[in-house]
Amino acid sequence: MTHSDIVRSLIAAWERRSVDDFLALMTPDVRYLNVGMPEMVGHDQIRAAIGPFLAGASQVRWTVHHIAETSAGAVLTERTDVFQMGPKTVTLEVMGVFEFEGDKISAWRDYFDVPAFQKQMA
Repeated sequence: MTHSDIVRSLIAAWERRSVDDFLALMTPDVRYLNVGMPEMVGHDQIRAAIGPFLAGASQVRWTVHHIAETSAGAVLTERTDVFQMGPKTVTLEVMGVFEFEGDKISAWRDYFDVPAFQKQMA
């Protein structure tokens, strides 16, 4: 399985809204940063932040427009992430970077318009 395949598995887990499944693809000390928001380190912090968010979503769809793997094994994604949050549809244009230790994601950074996200969530 390539690192790109692992990222695709992570995306599928998000679309199933399965925190356990996507955490299983990450190192225990993974660093997850939505740039412009506080960084989460480790499974417990990620579960505490993402679990309630995903519980509030009735549907999650990520469309990957481009995916590339560097010679060092990092995976870059250009995506549109859509979350159905009750009556609201939250749409984010995202650039993501995934770094690996072996076959586990050790760092994940997503770049998107945080104020636009916050406005959609309000």
